[in-house]
Amino acid sequence: MTKPESKYLSTLLFTTFLLILFAGCMQQKPNSESGGLKTEHDSILLWIEGSNASQLSTAEREGLLNKALEMVENLPDDSLKLEYSSQISLNYLRKNDSLKFRNATKKTMALAKKLGDSIRLAEAHWDLATFFGKQAIPDSTFYHYGEAHTLFETMGNKLLSGRMLYNMATTQADIKDYIGSESNTIKAIELLKPLEAYRYLYLCYNNLGVVSKEIGAYERARDYYGQALEYAQKSGEDPSLESGIYNNIGNVYQQQEQHKKAKEFYQKALENRNLRQLNPGSYARILANLAHSRMKTGDISMVEDQLLTALKIRDSLSDYEGMSINHYLLADYYQTEGNTKKAYTSAQKALDYSGQIDNNKRLLLTYQLLTKIDPANATTYSDAYIRLNDSIQLQERQIRDKFARIQFETDEFIAENVLLARQRQLWIGVAAGVLLLAIALFIIIYQRVKNQRLRFEQQQQKTNQEIFDLMLTTNQKVEEGKHDEQKRISEELHDGVLGQMNGVRMVLLGLNKKSDDTAINMRSQAIEKLQEVQEEIRTISHELSDAAYQKFHNFMISIRDLVETIGQASQIECEFTYDHDTDWDDLSGEIKINLYRIIQEGLQNCVKYSEASLIKLNFDSDRSYITVGLEDNGVGFESKKVKKGIGHKNINSRVSKMKGTWELESSPGQGTKIVIKVPIVRSAHHTVSNEDQVMEEETIE
Repeated sequence: MTKPESKYLSTLLFTTFLLILFAGCMQQKPNSESGGLKTEHDSILLWIEGSNASQLSTAEREGLLNKALEMVENLPDDSLKLEYSSQISLNYLRKNDSLKFRNATKKTMALAKKLGDSIRLAEAHWDLATFFGKQAIPDSTFYHYGEAHTLFETMGNKLLSGRMLYNMATTQADIKDYIGSESNTIKAIELLKPLEAYRYLYLCYNNLGVVSKEIGAYERARDYYGQALEYAQKSGEDPSLESGIYNNIGNVYQQQEQHKKAKEFYQKALENRNLRQLNPGSYARILANLAHSRMKTGDISMVEDQLLTALKIRDSLSDYEGMSINHYLLADYYQTEGNTKKAYTSAQKALDYSGQIDNNKRLLLTYQLLTKIDPANATTYSDAYIRLNDSIQLQERQIRDKFARIQFETDEFIAENVLLARQRQLWIGVAAGVLLLAIALFIIIYQRVKNQRLRFEQQQQKTNQEIFDLMLTTNQKVEEGKHDEQKRISEELHDGVLGQMNGVRMVLLGLNKKSDDTAINMRSQAIEKLQEVQEEIRTISHELSDAAYQKFHNFMISIRDLVETIGQASQIECEFTYDHDTDWDDLSGEIKINLYRIIQEGLQNCVKYSEASLIKLNFDSDRSYITVGLEDNGVGFESKKVKKGIGHKNINSRVSKMKGTWELESSPGQGTKIVIKVPIVRSAHHTVSNEDQVMEEETIE
């Protein structure tokens, strides 16, 4: 089978496969709307991918892409439609269909703006810049690269922002705006260096070398090329990059007319044995440059062969720019050798190729060369040179003015964005200030309310203490009343009844002088009885007097009443014991009220949670400390794991106020015990002294 037949068969098979696949997609009858959308999306993807199939003809690929575009236009405006539109416009760009590319890109940009998709919008500007670059329209190229750069910069994408700056710089270098090119290249390097984007750093430093060479800064150009070489080696992507750098360094020496030095670098560039296979265009360019430097040094033995070899390679690559350079170099070589006919032919070809690609620089050089090759028409070539040079200068000046205007508008736009950003920051600052002020006011008001609440609680606590002290004082007054009443009764019994009984006894004793037996017996019995009554009254009198003058504890009475009240209400047996030798009423009011509240809280917790049948409360003391123990025989709990509630915090707070300590002991099934230990603080006064007590007891006796 011949190659054409094989190619035809493979194309036919691939086309048949696509048709079957499309037919299958179109004939599907989905059960739901989502299934239909999936089928449409699959078809669009197949058509887009099919438009890139090399097996199909140009017309077939274009037809598939048109179908995809037609279906995409009927989709709702969403991110998926934008994705398809972007792919379709890029494919039209690859196919050099400028009209459809621009229409598709215009729609893509409109949809991207509508959806607020900055990435797709930036990519669309990038595609347009690439398109105008191919069309040799530098101002539009520069503009769209600038728009893409601004969008990528706004998104914070430093890599793509740096790449756009590099593209802007090379566009500026093409129209000899070397200062602008150098400025944008340095900006690109500042963005790319932290990212270690070695490939793009190589390109940036290479462009700086080109710019420096064009303005005659040869030493600086070689330095930049040296840095470009370092990044090319770090990238490790393409060994031919190093050959390209050596070629550029050779160009610097060649422009300085140091052709021997230039030859060394061209030969070093060609040391890469795989260069011709990897990058034939680069190989041809370096070979032609080497041949030119050989000619300039007088070594013409291999010049023609090398130039013709380079021309052949460039012709196979349809490299018209390279062919124009090659023909120019051949014309220069033939003119040097005195072969005017060949020199003229090559020069004319150089003019043709330069004109096709609008390479004005090569046209000018060729016109200059023709004045030497064809002296008879030197005036014509000189006039053409002058007209073209003037036109180029005017065109470059206009383009540079456009670039400056674009750059100015871009800077103005950036300045507006900066101003808007500052205004936004200002408003954010004002809003933050207002918010902070509101928070501060809230804190101040909250703190005031909290302080008022705290003062109220302190006042309430003080009032509670006063009420408790008043309660204790009232109990004391009651007991004092009891004491007075007991003393009065004692005095009445002692001085009144007992006196009268003594009188009766004396009378009866007088009757004892009678001698009859009956009287004697009766008197004896009466006297006996009176003596018994006397002794009984004396006993009662002393008991009442002792009860009145013994040390009495109002605080303990309050605690006892509290225990009895809770025991009766809960029907839990309560045992209350205390040290009778301690003067509990002599304690400070703060200790008494806090202990009272703690016992009250503890008893209530026993009733609520302990399920106890017995509660024990004990007050004990030594010279320095009071020890209070409260325990029950209830269910208990895991004291280390239980959550500390308000009651726990209140006890802790009250004990802290008394500068004491307390412990909680409990375990499941073992009941609960609270032990409180606080230092003794005496009150400033006491009601009854020991001396008064002794004196009263002596009086009673």
